[in-house]
Amino acid sequence: MKRQIIITADGSTTIQIEDWDEQYHSVHGAIQEAYHVFINAGLQPYLELNQPSNPISILEIGFGTGLNAFITALETIPLQQQIYYQGVEAYPVNQKEISALNYESQLKDKFVSGVFETLHSGPWEIPFQISSEFKMEKKQKFFSEIDSISEFDLIYFDAFGARVQPELWDEAMFERMFKALKSNGVLVTYSAKGSVRRAMIAAGFQVEKLPGPPGKREMLRALKG
Repeated sequence: MKRQIIITADGSTTIQIEDWDEQYHSVHGAIQEAYHVFINAGLQPYLELNQPSNPISILEIGFGTGLNAFITALETIPLQQQIYYQGVEAYPVNQKEISALNYESQLKDKFVSGVFETLHSGPWEIPFQISSEFKMEKKQKFFSEIDSISEFDLIYFDAFGARVQPELWDEAMFERMFKALKSNGVLVTYSAKGSVRRAMIAAGFQVEKLPGPPGKREMLRALKG
């Protein structure tokens, strides 16, 4: 499928799949969306509520451009919070596309040299250290192959939308996510579709609607009690 780099409303880049009219991040602002959904509604509330003294583990469904991992690493370093981060991606972004992304320049006020490059140059299937606080592991496989049990504290669910890949947003997928989370684990996603919310509830989650990022009225946060 034909892909191209586009500029989103906040000046940050994303990848567009033209045949699907679908993007890796919101056209209303890639960085804004990533911070709103995964940091402001996910990581920060989790840390504030739990105040963990041990490392926490994060699973990202859709490693893609590496933006969510990048901003998590940048936010984690000053907090001195130990994180193990696993990004799952069936079709990794190629080096030419990575080189065209502008996240380092857009986040220059938070910039830590080498983090974004190391995220992408590091090996697949083997954990590697980004900083003293942040350990990364990239796994190339389909989301339906995830079989983790009570392994993660937090899930960033950032798959392509249900309009183009509905099989990634059904009850069976969220049952898989429920099993992967530890007790009191949290899943956050940009989606607020009624069918997605019902699938989460059917899988066992307690689900709340939150204000969405720019361009979206609502988003979802789900708790494994």
